[in-house]
Amino acid sequence: MKVLVIPDVHLKPWIFDQAFEIMENTDCELAVCLGDLVDDWRHGSDTGLYEETLDKAIAFAKRYPDSLWCYGNHDLAYLWDQYDHPGYSEEAAGTVVSMFDRLQDTLNAPENMAIIHRVDNVLFSHAGLIKEFVDEWCGYIGDDLDAIIETINDFGEGQLREGISPVWARPQATEMDLNLYPEGMLQVVGHTPVPSIQFNKNLLSTDTFSTYSDGSRYGNEDLCWVDTVTGEWGIL
Repeated sequence: MKVLVIPDVHLKPWIFDQAFEIMENTDCELAVCLGDLVDDWRHGSDTGLYEETLDKAIAFAKRYPDSLWCYGNHDLAYLWDQYDHPGYSEEAAGTVVSMFDRLQDTLNAPENMAIIHRVDNVLFSHAGLIKEFVDEWCGYIGDDLDAIIETINDFGEGQLREGISPVWARPQATEMDLNLYPEGMLQVVGHTPVPSIQFNKNLLSTDTFSTYSDGSRYGNEDLCWVDTVTGEWGIL
């Protein structure tokens, strides 16, 4: 299956305009959003931008209700009332929580929003699944990957706020990319800004839309597709 990957949005509603165009005019069959729809530098008081971004996300979900959505650490901060989370907007908090409920209700099934999604031979998550986290929290399950994913998708703040969790890990910045779980399976992640889409040891990093604190671009704002059977990928 050919999948459009939508990386961290961070209050850039126009990314969904690009996603609409790609889904309408290419052979992508499914879209997966990697999370962090909300929060961006210096925009904490711009509640209208929060609403506009989430309206675009909901409109995309209405058009493509089978799309899959991963929670990012910024998204979960609102669902868990983490007022101390970097970028958290108290002014927009109520809007974020209510509109995330609408987004989930728009999809074909509640489980279309989750921490991790597996599509064929590919794992999609905000930050990546590493063996250290699996050993710590899912070691009792054994090697049943689908059971591990189901368990993690039921986790709450206690497990997922850890720095090695699938919403916080940064394998690009350490040697953790040598210890992805399961070994050899392609993982597609956002969370860590990259100047261009990067592939390294079965890890595809796609967060090319994030910015520096002054608002200037960090990455080249490319989107990509992934073939979930063959593991091939390309720029759109």
